[in-house]
Amino acid sequence: MANLSFNKENYLKWFEEMTMMRKFEEKTAQMYGLQKIRGFCHLYIGQEAVISGTMSALDKDDKIITAYRDHAHALACGISANEIMAELFGKATGCSKGKGGSMHIFSKEHNFFGGHGIVGGQIPLGAGIAFAEQYKGTKNICVCFFGDGASRQGALYETFNMAMLWKLPVIFVCENNEYAMGTSVERSTNVYDIYKIGNAFDMPTFQVDGMNCETVHTAVAQAAKRARKGDGPTFLEIKTYRYRGHSMSDPAKYRTKEELEEYKQQDPIEKIRKKIIDNNWATENELVKIEENIEKTVNESVEFAENSPYPEAEELYKDVYKEEYPFILE
Repeated sequence: MANLSFNKENYLKWFEEMTMMRKFEEKTAQMYGLQKIRGFCHLYIGQEAVISGTMSALDKDDKIITAYRDHAHALACGISANEIMAELFGKATGCSKGKGGSMHIFSKEHNFFGGHGIVGGQIPLGAGIAFAEQYKGTKNICVCFFGDGASRQGALYETFNMAMLWKLPVIFVCENNEYAMGTSVERSTNVYDIYKIGNAFDMPTFQVDGMNCETVHTAVAQAAKRARKGDGPTFLEIKTYRYRGHSMSDPAKYRTKEELEEYKQQDPIEKIRKKIIDNNWATENELVKIEENIEKTVNESVEFAENSPYPEAEELYKDVYKEEYPFILE
């Protein structure tokens, strides 16, 4: 794939976005340890370049759907840290009214159609969102994220077939962080290069370096251009790595410290920081100031969540069924 050119604004935006994701997740881990956040909780630390590079390549009306490791995706779509933290705390001011929690963040207003707790469950939904855009005649696309573990789900193969058959405007993104829970890719499939799955459907498919915003942006921009032209889906296997365990309850003893440190040497935020400094686009002090402002925002989100009320008991019965229908079948 050909490289696109990037400027100062790109790098400063990536730095700010990824720093927000990183500090939000670190604060989330802290709050989980204090039992302010309960249930399942999956952190995105290390993978920030995937969603940040993706979002810079999309238009504002494009749609995003992902799995349960969804806090960073929600931030990238523009949902406020206050709303997300309140959701993690199970508070009524959360973006899912405190009823979704970590794995089920949602905001129609921001074109973010979820975190989904069922492994691979979002893959056919992503194709469905793309079908809706095609049916309505828009030029919008859907980017559907899933992990390497979900690439073994049968729904993926059914969805790939339909997406290619109908030339749906969807980009399928496998965030391959090397481990499905605690099982490495090498132990769960004989197709180690996951992107090759797309070849069975004659789907354009590429393997992408997910530790660099530039390579992710370039790949997504080209896939988006193809989808908007009506040429159908693209499958991107974006190679990345999570620094923490699968979830907060995972000590990650299935990998070596040396492996973890090797990936930390490729940290996407530090790469962007170096690029900014080397090009004199900002000083170290200016970047530190950005970090301090982000820390302030994240700390304020905790205060907001702490001071927010829990949902009322009657909320249990709301948002279960759709109460009004746009048409009546006769």
